[in-house]
Amino acid sequence: MPDGFRAEWPMDLNAPKDSLEAKQPRPADIGLDVVDPERYYTRDYMQKEWRSLWPRVWLLAGVTPDIKEPGDFTVFTHGHEEFIIVRQDDGGVKAFYNACPHRGNRVCLTEQGSVPKFACPFHGWQFHCDGKLAKITDEETFDPELIKHRPGLTEVRCDIVGGLIFINIDGEAPPLKEWIGLPEGYIENYEIEQMNAVRHVRSEWKANWKTGVDAFYETYHLPHIHPQTQGVMEDFSQIDLYPNGFSRMIVPIGVKSHRVKDQDTIDPYQQHMMQEAGIDPETFDGKPAEVREAIQKAKRKRGKKFGLDYYDKLTDGQLSDSWATGFFPNVQIGMHPEGVFIMRFIPHASDPERFYYDNITMLRHVEDPGYTTPAWMGLPEGTDVTGEIRPEIEHVPPDVKPDLGEVLDQDVELVAAVQQGVKSRGFKGPLWCEQEDRLRHFHRELDRYISGEK
Repeated sequence: MPDGFRAEWPMDLNAPKDSLEAKQPRPADIGLDVVDPERYYTRDYMQKEWRSLWPRVWLLAGVTPDIKEPGDFTVFTHGHEEFIIVRQDDGGVKAFYNACPHRGNRVCLTEQGSVPKFACPFHGWQFHCDGKLAKITDEETFDPELIKHRPGLTEVRCDIVGGLIFINIDGEAPPLKEWIGLPEGYIENYEIEQMNAVRHVRSEWKANWKTGVDAFYETYHLPHIHPQTQGVMEDFSQIDLYPNGFSRMIVPIGVKSHRVKDQDTIDPYQQHMMQEAGIDPETFDGKPAEVREAIQKAKRKRGKKFGLDYYDKLTDGQLSDSWATGFFPNVQIGMHPEGVFIMRFIPHASDPERFYYDNITMLRHVEDPGYTTPAWMGLPEGTDVTGEIRPEIEHVPPDVKPDLGEVLDQDVELVAAVQQGVKSRGFKGPLWCEQEDRLRHFHRELDRYISGEK
């Protein structure tokens, strides 16, 4: 566009219909539902989720770069359940309950590592990495009839798409690629399997997991909770709803919000983003509305320079914007060419008003002094960005800010305040506008599971 970027509602980035960036039509039957707020705080609803939702969906359990070699494992915790995700000798991946068949003890007491065999720390029973029984301590003292089935670790259905590892607890979900409601290539084009986790933070928040999902599924709140973003981020996002509760919002980055009166002066945040893309702000003679396109062109050129061939699979918009993609029910991934920002909203084991915000920052490292790690990652100074060593999980208690950067730390306070308000007798249920269509889409899919329709 000759005048640069423009924002209008409904937001449409005007991509070709055959592009992964294309605006999806708003469903005619999206409805005007006002859901009962009890879903956010009652134990009864929490139990319904454990019966009708969590066992039946595919849950994001890990990423393949965390388990590169045979015997490498990671432990995935979801509510009161734990699962071991382990790389096999043939390169495949299997998942098992982290529970010894002898007495139920946790077989793995560490969150990640590498082993030739698993050994239960209680009585020393051993298991091969494929879950089969390797040794029973003092087996001669057991009645042969009791152990004739050779009790191994209980396997869980597991599958992979684009470097993302999923498990399904009840084993009856549709095939993963059918269940994921995103177009073919959407995930794969980012080549997440070539990235590495450079930071992993698990913080406990004082809210229901759905309160967390709701907060991150819209940009309607940006000018009010995060006004500092307006100099470099448009808060009208392109909203796209996909089958099976999946959705995305494309957040245009590198431009000023349409709410900013001064559209003639380039913001310092825009200057910084240009520098990251290899543009000298001092020599740039364009307008603020043209910065986003300039960044796209610079990154396209940089991709050629650094041999980042997968850039050829990405649209120009993907090089600048955040494709914040919702994986039903409890994951959002901010997808960028340099790396991805994985958010998991994990329910508490027993308290419906607490959840774990699991935040994994992954980066495609480029060994070149001219390549800068994007500031949006919010990585603390001194973070090892090479990915050579998988960082340990940083556990943050509920009364401590997780230090995820200024914006996310603001969200911690916001989500806790919302959780308190939804319990008020004066609150009758959320009134979602079109900017919050992703929330309506998410909760309608949730209702289908809880009601037994799915």
